[in-house]
Amino acid sequence: MKDFLSTPKHNIIYTNDYFFIIEDAFPVSPGHLLIISNIVRADYFSLTDKEKHSLVDTIEVAKSLVLKKYTADGFNIGMNCGETAGQTVFHFHCHLIPRYKGDMENPRGGVRYCIPEKGNY
Repeated sequence: MKDFLSTPKHNIIYTNDYFFIIEDAFPVSPGHLLIISNIVRADYFSLTDKEKHSLVDTIEVAKSLVLKKYTADGFNIGMNCGETAGQTVFHFHCHLIPRYKGDMENPRGGVRYCIPEKGNY
C-alpha cells in the first residue's frame, strides 16, 4: 500500500479538515483505530503545525469512538516514523490501540517493548 487515499468512503468513521479515522485492518485489539492525514505526509514530523494541533483533538475523538463500543481500560498511542521505526506505509497515520485488563500478563513497559529487551526497567 502506497498511501491511504484509496480508502473506501464507507470505511471512514470520522473526518475533519486534517484527518480521517478508520478501523485498523489488522487490529491489535478490539477497537484499534487509525487516524490518517487527509493530505499525504510521510510521518508525524512532516505534519504542519495546524495538523499537529488538530491531531490532539482528533485523538480525543478517536478515544470517544472506541468508548462508545468497547470498555477499554487504557490506550497506547503510536506513530512509526521512518522505515527503521517500522513504518511501512509512508502516509501519516497514528494508531490508537485500546488496552484491556488481562490482554497480556504484564503490560509494564508498554511501547518500550518495541525492542523487547528494553521493556524491562
